[in-house]
Amino acid sequence: MTTTDIMTRDVTLTRVIDAPRALVWAAWTEPKQVAQWWGPRHFTNPVCEMDVRAGGKLLIHMKAPDGTVYPMPGIFTEVVKPERLRFTALAVGLDDTKYLESDTLVIFEDEGARTRLIVKASAKGFHPLAPQMLAGMDAGWSQSLDKLGDLVGKLAA
Repeated sequence: MTTTDIMTRDVTLTRVIDAPRALVWAAWTEPKQVAQWWGPRHFTNPVCEMDVRAGGKLLIHMKAPDGTVYPMPGIFTEVVKPERLRFTALAVGLDDTKYLESDTLVIFEDEGARTRLIVKASAKGFHPLAPQMLAGMDAGWSQSLDKLGDLVGKLAA
């Protein structure tokens, strides 16, 4: 693969979550909460560190059911509480192999007692495994947002 073979994928998902915006914002910005919902079903997050401010770092280690760990270091590029979060992140291997780079914008809108959440993720692949990873973006984000909805729904109840 040459550097001209970069693959890209854009995904936009919208959810209306049955919880107030402040609660949904907290679920996105408090590491203990993020660790409970981030990633596809059956993944855990043994490491979840976040400095939620423009220029602040984030680091999430997603652990697959087979025990494989997928580190995701990143940087917050925009933080407008409680309206917008934007961050760039890398999907890397434990050997520092760079698989993907992503830019994610999350918009939080009041909708009465509920929250309209819009996630716009754009990713570029750099590795032969990237097409498979990019193809899973819809499902991965969808499962993550389902888990997020379940978590904040319990907290709002």
